[in-house]
Amino acid sequence: MSSSPNLYLLIALAPLAGAILAGLFGTGFLGRPIGRRASHMITILGVLISTIGSVVVLNDVLNGLRFDGAVYTWSLIGQTKLEIGFLIDPLSAMMMVVVTSVSLMVHIYTIGYMADDPGYQRFFSYISLFTFSMLMLVMSNNMVQLFFGWEAVGLVSYLLIGFWYTRPTAIFANMKAFLINRVGDFGFVLGIGLLFAYAGTMHYGEVFAQADKLATLTLPGSDWMLLTVACICLFIGAMGKSAQVPLHAWLPDSMEGPTPISALIHAATMVTAGIFMVARFSPLFELSDVALSFIIVIGAIGALFLGILGIIQNDIKRVVAYSTLSQLGYMTVALGASAYSVAIFHLMTHAFFKALLFLGAGSVIIGMHHDQDIRNMGGLRKYMPITWITFLLGTLALVGTPFFSGFYSKEHIIEAAGAANVWGANFAYYSTLIGVFVTSLYSFRVYFLVFHGKERFDTTGHGHGHDDHHHAADVDHEPDGHGHHGTPHESPWVVTLPLVLLAIPSVIIGALVVDPMLFGKFFDGVIKVLPQHPAMHELHEEWHGWVAFGLHAFQTVPFWLVVAGAVTAWYCYLINPKVPAKIKSSLSGINKVLENKYYVDWVNEQIIARGLRCLGRGLWQTGDRGIIDGLLINGSARVVGWVAAVSRHLQSGFIYHYAFAMIIGIMALVTFFVLIPQ
Repeated sequence: MSSSPNLYLLIALAPLAGAILAGLFGTGFLGRPIGRRASHMITILGVLISTIGSVVVLNDVLNGLRFDGAVYTWSLIGQTKLEIGFLIDPLSAMMMVVVTSVSLMVHIYTIGYMADDPGYQRFFSYISLFTFSMLMLVMSNNMVQLFFGWEAVGLVSYLLIGFWYTRPTAIFANMKAFLINRVGDFGFVLGIGLLFAYAGTMHYGEVFAQADKLATLTLPGSDWMLLTVACICLFIGAMGKSAQVPLHAWLPDSMEGPTPISALIHAATMVTAGIFMVARFSPLFELSDVALSFIIVIGAIGALFLGILGIIQNDIKRVVAYSTLSQLGYMTVALGASAYSVAIFHLMTHAFFKALLFLGAGSVIIGMHHDQDIRNMGGLRKYMPITWITFLLGTLALVGTPFFSGFYSKEHIIEAAGAANVWGANFAYYSTLIGVFVTSLYSFRVYFLVFHGKERFDTTGHGHGHDDHHHAADVDHEPDGHGHHGTPHESPWVVTLPLVLLAIPSVIIGALVVDPMLFGKFFDGVIKVLPQHPAMHELHEEWHGWVAFGLHAFQTVPFWLVVAGAVTAWYCYLINPKVPAKIKSSLSGINKVLENKYYVDWVNEQIIARGLRCLGRGLWQTGDRGIIDGLLINGSARVVGWVAAVSRHLQSGFIYHYAFAMIIGIMALVTFFVLIPQ
């Protein structure tokens, strides 16, 4: 097998074919000729084909292959072609492997996790469709196809978050995700529109070739630089998709969906689409220091302050969700520091260990009979040994333990922030540095409360905060999937196998690829960094190999912040559990702010949403009913009726009345023409 446009089509379309077959013939839409087993086999086969093909493409790219071409012309507007095409380079090839490999693990995991769910075939159809959408996004060579994939992943995430559509909380969550993403997408469309209007093309390469010319233009009617406005608009789209402040509120609520989609959408793929997009458009972002400053400040706020919210969460999935928000902030800081390759590197390592943590959390939920409250757990290490060790490995990677994958990417982000020369870089440096302690604290808090200490789970059949479904693997469950009798148990092999397979790259992938990805020529010709942004240059000068870098970490501040966070969590949640309660009571004001999530939801619901409802009601009453219905439609009808009522008096039926009218008319015309000057 060798790389060709046909292979690229196969990689993208294989998951789509699985989604169509499982969706149409497995859900009852066109009957049910495909059963549960056939549905998961078809969709897994499609994603497996894409995974193998992506690995082949990555190997060819490492050997020098590049491809940038169209496979289909969708529309022709004047001289502008709107095409479906592929751009195969190191950035897209690496993203293809990450997306397909994590998706494959999630597909296998879903067999066990959703085993007894009545929407089994529908779920497989959705996640396979999501994989297709993400592949179209990362493989695109033009902004039209990018936007198609961008909106498609948003649509499928809406379907997946609201998968259990009988639950009001799930419906609220998916609508919230949909609306907040529309806000970001509005900015994204404006950015694409500005670039198209002034570059005259949708093709990446042709737009980037005009970057220097675009950098000299200003927005008509203002002194704003056109490229700055376009880049900020594009990044607003990334803020929605990648859950950056203040468009982040949808991601924690999206945990209402089944756990597999948390790993697929909110760890490896959808939320990283914005990071990928900014890296892809680096030739444009590099020319706007204002846009880079905006990006690094937004990322720093998320990295620190959204991570703090994870400390007070008690739902195991929500803790991991806030961890995702924080790590996305780290990636955004790297983008703002012009360390695009570091951001993509952290995207890759994060995809593996965060997918591992989400799937590990799902395994805990299965073992705890759908109880998601970490306060009801404890001592699970002896009941769930595979889940325990893999969750621990994921935690060590997340906090940045030396030699684990997350260490190499997070450490370089912190150093890049310190070396950046854009406005806000100092704030970003200290935010990411403090964020190391915060990440360690909430990560080990979950680890200790779930797997160590006193057993606090209930064996009498009263579940708490569960995923509202049950599994074939639960031999002792009650029919409604709520309370369950019995002690925790290890999950079936279809759940634990993906955990083991994801744990391997979570440990070793950072050390294996850090040198070529950050300091080799892997991203040459793909990512552009100008000399006035020295972060990557300084990182390169201090690099002496992955072993030396790992050993040096034991002398650095971030490592001891990791240790401090772990020790604090160990003391507060295992040795002296009264300490958190005392801190909570003494800092009740701060705790209230944190419990209300900085009041972002309150502002969205009580000010923005209520204001828009009032505006809508006013437009309906004044505009629709008053002006359109009352004046234009009914008013015009009344005018016609009045004219008709008056004119009917002229239709008497007497000939002499009509003759008189004709004479008067002739006289009026003669007078008119006589009085007009010749």
